[in-house]
Amino acid sequence: MSTAAAGSFAGRVVLITGANRGIGHATGRRFHDSGAKVVLLNRSASVPAMVLDGAVELICDVADWVAVDRAMTQVAEQFGRLDVVVNNAGTIEPIARIEQSDPALWARVIATNLVGAYNVARAAIPIMLDGGGGTIVNISSGAATSPLEGWSHYCASKAGLRALTACLDLELRGKGIRALGLSPGTVATDMQVTIRQSGINPVSRLAPDSHIPPEWVAQSIAWLTTRAADPFLGTDFSLKTAEGRATVGLPAV
Repeated sequence: MSTAAAGSFAGRVVLITGANRGIGHATGRRFHDSGAKVVLLNRSASVPAMVLDGAVELICDVADWVAVDRAMTQVAEQFGRLDVVVNNAGTIEPIARIEQSDPALWARVIATNLVGAYNVARAAIPIMLDGGGGTIVNISSGAATSPLEGWSHYCASKAGLRALTACLDLELRGKGIRALGLSPGTVATDMQVTIRQSGINPVSRLAPDSHIPPEWVAQSIAWLTTRAADPFLGTDFSLKTAEGRATVGLPAV
């Protein structure tokens, strides 16, 4: 089972979706620097400055089951195991009130944020079971439980993801697969630029320096793969409180 100490992942195989920027890239760097064999599942290729030496990058739209299944087969063939999956790929564009939303684009957010996470988990589970277990971390959000104007697609997708995390835990904990969600709060990524430009709801008016760095999220994800996080299996662990941050070794503010 994938329960390495948070500081060392030597020999572990870690797959991260949406890993060419923001939280995904910081997480890839964290595991890479801790000795893991890192697989980056991205919809488009990383720019040269963001490439991690030695990491394997596979171009794949997580909303496409056939593409995900093919990519995961490649992972199994190349590494023979999979210890950690981080379902990070997600989008919030375009932000729009429901009556002004585009149905096709609304559905596309659901396909990426929720169906994509299911696709990756579904394709990873057989490999993890063959290896004796593993950990699936789904990047959630406070939007899973708190409706926000203009974010109906994002809120719905994250609420569904929260339920998916609980179902993964219910069905697979006894088979050695750990499933957890992480609700990081607002993070200093390109998504926050999009949110700020929208001018819709209070989140768009937060000061830029109020967002936590993606490296904090990466540290938290590494912690969630350890036995210390077992009390939170099947739930969303939150970084929005001083207690939550202290638990994973982060500053309180």
